[in-house]
Amino acid sequence: MRTALLLVDVQASFPARDYWDERLAMPWREHQRTLLDAAGAADIPVVRILHEAPGSDGPFDPAHGLVRPLAGFEDACHVTFHKRAHNAFTDTALEDWLREHGIEKLAISGIRTEQCCETTTRVAADLGFGVDFVSEATLTFPMTRHGRTWPAEEIRARTELVLEERFARIVDVATLAGEWRRDAV
Repeated sequence: MRTALLLVDVQASFPARDYWDERLAMPWREHQRTLLDAAGAADIPVVRILHEAPGSDGPFDPAHGLVRPLAGFEDACHVTFHKRAHNAFTDTALEDWLREHGIEKLAISGIRTEQCCETTTRVAADLGFGVDFVSEATLTFPMTRHGRTWPAEEIRARTELVLEERFARIVDVATLAGEWRRDAV
């Protein structure tokens, strides 16, 4: 089954947000880098997805120059799509590109775990793609609602819970990289 790696919203816009926490980002950076390098070594196509919000006057407004790859992840990709929806399919030609290139399975990685990564996973599964959700190669931050703060680890665990066996296989970087190495031989 031909696979592609999606880099969802791995962009310079996020460090400009007030919730960015480099302590949370550091382990994610390592996992994301390892996954990206493994894809390159196994000749897995890499698809970059960038989120933009023109006219928002925030870090996702292209006018601010932050809708570009995050430092350290400027690698050449097979194709780049710009989206305005939470998922990577609704307002892009991603599905057409994947089908034209015989892609049947996606490895999902990027920023934010429970938002654009999760919604992209759900839509991909509904469209008939096999999905590997590489949770440790997704990044999120604590969220507060009604006075309660959910830690990033809890948000990630909840996302895994609702996706696993329904929309995706939850897989770690080492396992997926190992599978890609075996398949490339």
